[in-house]
Amino acid sequence: MNIGGHVLSSPTHTADSSATGAKTLNTGGLAQDPASSEAILAATLASLSDNKAEEVVQIDLRGKTSVCDYMIICSGRSSRQVSALSEKLAEELKGKFGILAKMEGKETGDWVAIDAGDVIVHVFRPEVRDFYQLEKMWQPVGAGVGAGQQ
Repeated sequence: MNIGGHVLSSPTHTADSSATGAKTLNTGGLAQDPASSEAILAATLASLSDNKAEEVVQIDLRGKTSVCDYMIICSGRSSRQVSALSEKLAEELKGKFGILAKMEGKETGDWVAIDAGDVIVHVFRPEVRDFYQLEKMWQPVGAGVGAGQQ
């Protein structure tokens, strides 16, 4: 079973030997309740804040796309900081939630995309962010750049 980019074995039901005859869910040792997108979002925002990301914008995409629930766009002051922010975030998501985030662009450090399932993070150098203006793609027509912030 593929959930949020993570492959899990299909859960199986086994009979309970108790007097109630209730069924129990065997998940093969994995947690039954995967991290919610809100928990991943909160941990991501905390990590970016702790590591001095700049101009952090959170965009709620629930109901707008099936790709993810939230997108975060932020900047680092240099290529080195962009790469470090991305690496630190990936380590924290793995440690807290067991999420093996996919990363693209870390080698150059201009724009790193981090796919954590229901939360996608874009970390830019300021010049690259200004060039692509990714925030504008998800804003309502006629809204300013700050409209996606929360």
